[in-house]
Amino acid sequence: MIEVKNLYKSFEDKAVLKGISATFETGKTNMIIGRSGSGKTVFVKSVLGLIQPDSGIVSFDGRIWRDLSLAEQRKLRMEMGVVFQGNALFDSFTIEENIMFPMKMFTHKSLPEMKERVNEVLEQVNLENVNNKFPAEISGGMQKRVALARAIVLYPKYLFCDEPNSGLDPKTAIIIDNLIHDLTQRYDTTTVINTHDMNSIMEIGEKIILLKDGHKQWEGDKSQVFISDNEDLNDFVFSSSLFRRVKELMQKEGKF
Repeated sequence: MIEVKNLYKSFEDKAVLKGISATFETGKTNMIIGRSGSGKTVFVKSVLGLIQPDSGIVSFDGRIWRDLSLAEQRKLRMEMGVVFQGNALFDSFTIEENIMFPMKMFTHKSLPEMKERVNEVLEQVNLENVNNKFPAEISGGMQKRVALARAIVLYPKYLFCDEPNSGLDPKTAIIIDNLIHDLTQRYDTTTVINTHDMNSIMEIGEKIILLKDGHKQWEGDKSQVFISDNEDLNDFVFSSSLFRRVKELMQKEGKF
């Protein structure tokens, strides 16, 4: 479980995070949503320890990040997996070498052991026979699955995904959503997803937090999205004509 208490962050005279508190539950896909400029990226980077907040507490199963020594922080980072928006694969590395990279940095596994683990995670993301290919030789959806394989190679307790469906077609995006959800349950991870993709929200949103102007404006799950009377949530969700039509049909059928 990740707990965030009263997080504030400003850059010069601009306040970006304004006292956000949240709990991200283990074994669930926890989603952070909001429009561009809402503070999502700064919030996630602050939780990850990539940005130092001005005040507030971030704790990982009771371990408060700011109170840890550098060695303890490094150990905690080994428990984190990250899927970046742009995948962040090394172009000059093969797929196998990309996935091995965290193991080379943080473990003392032998080469055969690392190769065995690479094959395990590739199988888990439904990729085969790509070990010796380079990122440019595979599709964008396959690259995203490689990034996911690399993120889970060290059996992370905490998994962070930044816009995991960015640039993907709808069918591939659903595949990625389902993989993330399945891996969250398989490893019992605390998964945090930064997204604005409504399809993802309604597909795997087990806990959802809406940010607006640096504040937490709403919290719930996907079953509550259509029935909420929160104006900010409705403005975010039903800006899409498709979801406006879904809500109209549900109201017409008396479902809420």
